[in-house]
Amino acid sequence: MPSPSLLHPGFDVQALSFDKALIEQLAGNGPRYTSYPTADRFHAGFDVTAYRTLAWQRFSAGPRRPLSLYVHIPFCNTICYYCGCNKIITKDKAKAEVYLDYLEREMAMQAELIGSGARVEQLHFGGGTPTFLSDAQLERLVGALRQHFDFAPDEQGEYSIEIDPRKVNAETVALLACLGFNRMSIGVQDFDPAVQAAVNRIQSEAETLSVMKAARAHGFRSISIDLIYGLPRQTTAGFSATLDKVIAARPDRLSIYSYAHLPHLFKPQRRIAEAELPTLDEKLDLLSLAIDKLTGAGYVYIGMDHFALPDDELAQAQRAGTLHRNFQGYSTRDDIDLLALGVSGIGKLGDSYSQNVKSTEEYYALLDAGQLPLFRGLQLSRDDEIRRALIQQLMCQFALDLNAFATQWRIDFANYFAKELASLQPMVRLGLLTLDAQRLQVLPRGRLLVRNIAMLFDRYLQQGQPLQRYSKVI
Repeated sequence: MPSPSLLHPGFDVQALSFDKALIEQLAGNGPRYTSYPTADRFHAGFDVTAYRTLAWQRFSAGPRRPLSLYVHIPFCNTICYYCGCNKIITKDKAKAEVYLDYLEREMAMQAELIGSGARVEQLHFGGGTPTFLSDAQLERLVGALRQHFDFAPDEQGEYSIEIDPRKVNAETVALLACLGFNRMSIGVQDFDPAVQAAVNRIQSEAETLSVMKAARAHGFRSISIDLIYGLPRQTTAGFSATLDKVIAARPDRLSIYSYAHLPHLFKPQRRIAEAELPTLDEKLDLLSLAIDKLTGAGYVYIGMDHFALPDDELAQAQRAGTLHRNFQGYSTRDDIDLLALGVSGIGKLGDSYSQNVKSTEEYYALLDAGQLPLFRGLQLSRDDEIRRALIQQLMCQFALDLNAFATQWRIDFANYFAKELASLQPMVRLGLLTLDAQRLQVLPRGRLLVRNIAMLFDRYLQQGQPLQRYSKVI
């Protein structure tokens, strides 16, 4: 990632302009670029042998590398109809006990590969619902992780967990703090009772505020709230009330996700009445409302779906030119290795990606056989690495110094990306960006459509891959 000195003088990286007509004209389907190449490009040719070789090369020599850990907990007590996550609906915590048995086996195998060559600086529990686990199970899991991996001190690390406030009390929040967690993400989606009924997620404002209060009392450094626009029965009046309540609670960060209705991929979404979904025009009104209210309340735009208070670490990193993006979204840390544990987890070691099998049956069977539960991945080519760096720069900084990038990657930028530079011209004419021989800069009215711009540099999309597999960019 370029240094702050490469940022153009006077360039406000967090400025944002909402142009409804432009969005309606251009909004289609496209990747979210939590990775490049995207996960649908992974293949079985990258196997356990390739992974083991790369891990040994990465961690067997030299100083310890910083490491990020992702742990997938697939269980949920109830089903939310909008959800597209890899999950198991159950109320039986004994199933989680079995899952933890196998998770510890995977930990031991991964830790043996890595040895003493890494120190964990980031940890994220995702799901499913990580707080499906009982307090004793949470203690067991974190204890096992700390037994197998070397962790940075709690005050230095970023240790986060996704919270369902319907399943968490103040005592559990206190326990999480004792276990080292210092960041949490709270799912809200919408406080409107009609919307909650339509998506089968009944959650009171009081439950959410209680968890936030406990988190602050126990020293959590960052609290994030997730909202979704485009859900059934949402109205501007109802969503406005939700936004007012959330802003009053003053979370450090907010994610305002666009609901992706893909019932052919996610069976729970078939329970949503399509006639109750907002039209594209109504959905954009909801987004415009959110942007106006959040920016009016002092939040700054980070990118994609993310907003943060100006003094939050994400906002500071973006202004400094050091913001990054990974499978969990935006990150303040350098492009460090990511080790994923559990079903469906996606990791990154060096110039490779790998993904675990998606069902517990496959996961348990492979671990019973003494094998890592990996089923596909990708070794990046040099072209992949170049395009990954470029797309990440656009997604995080909305700007690219062409000469500095060419020097970094030892390419002739104009020749290497001749086709892409030509394809950007319609976007220049529409006022999404400016482009000259030295610099590509995404303008405020183009930032909500940065995925569209990044897609022009995606070599795999240039090969005619269908876009229907992806969600709407907005």
